[in-house]
Amino acid sequence: MKNLEFPHRRRNPLSGEWVLVSPHRNNRPWNGALESHSEPHLPSYEQDCPLCPKVERANGEVNPDYTNTFVFNNDFAALLPDSPEIMSAKDDLLQAESSQGCARVICFSPRHDKTLPELSLDELTHVVSTWKSQYQALSQDYACIQIFENKGEMMGCSQPHPHGQIWAHHHLSTEVEREDVHQAGYYRQHGRSLLGDYIERELDQQNRIVEQNENWLAVVPYWAAWPFEILLIVRAEVSDFTQLNQAQQHDLAAILKNITTRYDNLFRCRFPYSMGWHNGPATGQDNRHWRLHAHFYPPLLRSATIKKHMVGYEMLAESQRDLTPEKAAAVLRQLPLTHYKEEGHD
Repeated sequence: MKNLEFPHRRRNPLSGEWVLVSPHRNNRPWNGALESHSEPHLPSYEQDCPLCPKVERANGEVNPDYTNTFVFNNDFAALLPDSPEIMSAKDDLLQAESSQGCARVICFSPRHDKTLPELSLDELTHVVSTWKSQYQALSQDYACIQIFENKGEMMGCSQPHPHGQIWAHHHLSTEVEREDVHQAGYYRQHGRSLLGDYIERELDQQNRIVEQNENWLAVVPYWAAWPFEILLIVRAEVSDFTQLNQAQQHDLAAILKNITTRYDNLFRCRFPYSMGWHNGPATGQDNRHWRLHAHFYPPLLRSATIKKHMVGYEMLAESQRDLTPEKAAAVLRQLPLTHYKEEGHD
């Protein structure tokens, strides 16, 4: 397509939302807020960290001396399995419903000072297998299982110890329900999965691909809202974590290491983001229209101290970005796969 270096809109087929792309704005001078930035010098073990091995948490429980991943129920869970039923009045304007569920924390490593790109491939494979086993267990009781990670203080993370979370509940979250509707509609119209067709389109065009291997594809999606957003999609007809085989899990660990290493190398910092997995709903429905995928939403725009602010127009109208997804993918592709902290090491 021509003229994509001028303002234009792109549609997200997963959500039905539009994104305003304004490539020329990335050249404007920046006199706005600068985020504080200093690389933390963390110890490998912190006796006051509630996520480290052998530390007593707020509820009095002591973490085991774990060596790979460790999962526990969140001491300050946003969801409870025994929340009382809410009898909402039949009112079109004031509606409420009860929400039962559970929330868990996944410590990715016993090391307090490591993040995903700094873990070994074996350690990352443990993380992936933990995601799968947790999904398998929780999907027996809950329809919607949200596996996610918030990395960095900029994304509201209160602990530097490498960890993620799982929230599981009976209702479908707004984002999962929206993606379910749009993927199902595409399948009814075309007889094929939306993301399956999208993979073929990206492999054909090549200019938004960041990483790929035999089983996974990582792209800056055509409709990306965040500057260096990544969509990570399984290439096989897999709708949720329960269907991943050993090769797919191993390749997922490998591509996660490469993606997150490129992120850290971009601005030579512990690159902040929110990432999360979208699985087909565990409701017993036919999920052939689904394809397992993860979204990475990083806020940084020009440096470790300048982020994209989703305010004003973005909050009141629609998402807007200042560089094309094609340019963002090209920037990420050219980065080395040796982590900047390992430069000069054998």
